[in-house]
Amino acid sequence: MRAPIRVACLSEHASPAALRGGEDAGGQNVYVDQISRHVAGLGYAVDVFTRRDRPDQPVVVDWAPGVRLVNLPAGPAEPMLKDAMWPYMPAFRDAFLDFAAREETRYDLVHGNFWMSGWVAAELRRRLGIPTVQIFHALGKTKRRHQGAADTSPAGRIAVELDVVQTVDRVIAHCPTERAELVEDYGADPDRIELIPSGVDLANFWPVPQREARRRIGLAPDGPVVVYVGRLLPRKDVRNVVRAVALLARDGLPLRLLVVGGDAPTPDPIATPEIGALQRLAAELGVADRVIFTGQRQPSELRDYYGAGDVAVTTPWYEPYGLTPLEAMACGRPVIGAAVGGITFTVLDGVTGFLVPPRDPAALAARLAQVLTQPALAARLGRAARARMEREFTWPIAALRTAALYQTLLAERAAALALGVDAPVEESALAPEPAIVHAGDHARRGGPRVTRRAAVQRSRR
Repeated sequence: MRAPIRVACLSEHASPAALRGGEDAGGQNVYVDQISRHVAGLGYAVDVFTRRDRPDQPVVVDWAPGVRLVNLPAGPAEPMLKDAMWPYMPAFRDAFLDFAAREETRYDLVHGNFWMSGWVAAELRRRLGIPTVQIFHALGKTKRRHQGAADTSPAGRIAVELDVVQTVDRVIAHCPTERAELVEDYGADPDRIELIPSGVDLANFWPVPQREARRRIGLAPDGPVVVYVGRLLPRKDVRNVVRAVALLARDGLPLRLLVVGGDAPTPDPIATPEIGALQRLAAELGVADRVIFTGQRQPSELRDYYGAGDVAVTTPWYEPYGLTPLEAMACGRPVIGAAVGGITFTVLDGVTGFLVPPRDPAALAARLAQVLTQPALAARLGRAARARMEREFTWPIAALRTAALYQTLLAERAAALALGVDAPVEESALAPEPAIVHAGDHARRGGPRVTRRAAVQRSRR
């Protein structure tokens, strides 16, 4: 009986076991969980490698049929913000190699997630010649462009991303905007970018009768409700939503805003400073009684929160993709989203919701008023939203596309081996370690820029 194809899925900070909703626990955690489960369902064996953050964590956890979660030692066994993990990526790489040696396991393919695991994936590509797929989830140049001085990324991030793009076999883009950024900002070969949108779990997110949803979460049954679900960070700009609610309240619309998210199960402004900022803003604008904070909620609970709303809203000023709009649409709710990043791809303006400029509470208020005062329009948008999710944005579809990419790379690898042109690279050609990677272009990196083509040519000399 043929052994299954083994995939090493690298995700240094985003474990599928992490509670969703915290500062560094969001869409990437969902992606890694769902893609690994659904790819395994197609017959692959998937090991998800993440960083151990508790001393009592077992090394290996049987996570789902065909999926193991492997907690690697890399730095102190305690929680830390993802930006602080960068110096420990050589240890993460070495722990992966040690684990594979102990288990006597040969992986057929590596799937890197985020730029730090991308560095590890590129290292493995060079050392072992394993076909490698990379998905960034967010790009450093885009983040710096939108966040400026608020960007806390380590100095070497962009240089690493540039190297990873040139080294791995394929890069997955969530949406056309990300694909364009990879080509224009990183010089990626368009033929080596695969557009594979992330999906939504239709078994968990489905339309719930509004009155029933409100009863279950303890919300009064009457009156229009706007719902925001997601992480509470300044860039998500829930403050923009609060300002729009204040404009509508001034005009006499009796709406409420349900804010679902945070770093604790209760709306604690100490645990989640942005809650404190939002509470102060709501008080200043005279709408404190209209804004309801719930604290952190897990995926199994969220459909009732989406279902309790008449419309879902998400107006960040920076969003690489965004899974919560997909969840809201799967729950049959129209979405009003900022016309940024992946939201411009997932929300069809005038069909499944509306797109508005970021940082424009008046534009948001106008669209909210339109949806909240026209029930027939809201119902039509909600039906179209659910249909779009069923047709194009499911995890089984994403997994099929991902597995097809795997098969393409494995076929390319077999062909290269037959020609003897895809050998691993000697140690001297490897990328610099994090300690000597600096900001700026490759000329400033303190080490050689080695593309896959150059590596193959070197290995043949």
